Amino acid sequence: MEVIGRFAPSPTGPLHVGNLRTALVAWLMAHASGGHMLVRIEDLDRANSSLANEQRQLAALAALGIDHPPVEVRQSERFDRYAEVITDLRARDLVYECYCSRREIREAVNAPHEREVQYPGTCRELTIRQRAERVESGRPPALRLRTDSPTYVVDDVVAGVHESTVDDFVLQRNDGVPAYNLAVVVDDEAQDVTQVVRGDDLLFSTGRQMHLQRLLGFRTPQYAHLPLVVGGDGERLAKRHGAVTLDDLAGRGITVTQVLRELARGVGIADASPERAADLLDVFRLSELPRTPWMIPMEWQTV
Repeated sequence: MEVIGRFAPSPTGPLHVGNLRTALVAWLMAHASGGHMLVRIEDLDRANSSLANEQRQLAALAALGIDHPPVEVRQSERFDRYAEVITDLRARDLVYECYCSRREIREAVNAPHEREVQYPGTCRELTIRQRAERVESGRPPALRLRTDSPTYVVDDVVAGVHESTVDDFVLQRNDGVPAYNLAVVVDDEAQDVTQVVRGDDLLFSTGRQMHLQRLLGFRTPQYAHLPLVVGGDGERLAKRHGAVTLDDLAGRGITVTQVLRELARGVGIADASPERAADLLDVFRLSELPRTPWMIPMEWQTV
């Protein structure tokens, strides 16, 4: 089976060097196996996504020599397909309305500072009266998948073996927008994706996606979750850290070639002098990929 990887950015702003590092690894892993990498535009955030941002992101990939077939899938154009899947799951009594806010969920599980928490099932078995009260309050519901808290083993080629217990996760947000976990599962299957490379901040959700794949009869791709790129403070890379996009770096006199060479070091390739991504194919080794967060050079950061 041909390896088909994918890089799936959200066009809410320019790609930073952490995104570009992920794209580079995804491209190298797919091409090193004789396959190729797709680009999918995950523009579910309609308030902040734009065509201008999409074009800037594609230009940044092209500047590094990260080539790909023409973009065929934009999630904003596939709401009907996601709705069909939800309808199928609802017919199997696997969907229910949830009226909880994020704050209420965090308070219910006593995890006010956690980014990801397991849903405690508050709305799972509401009485008719309780449901009516919530409807009368005017708060629109999200849609959740009813599960029995199964546990999946994620055998990740970078992060290693992880157990993931699946909660009743969101399929559709309360504003009617399909949720990330649903959209990526549906689109990976539709595009025959066999390999998923992304940041390890998404490892938490992989069990959810594997469960949805099983319910829908979809294949499970190979997963590779990369340690995040961080700034000098050890925190996930953000604009506050300084020059983090190609345009930012160009403003400091740092060329695209210099960026690519630094990214090569960030994926475990020492002493490389690439001009294009393809120059790294013969020297890229998955076994050499760092298993700890990569800090961007200090000279790129705000002092």
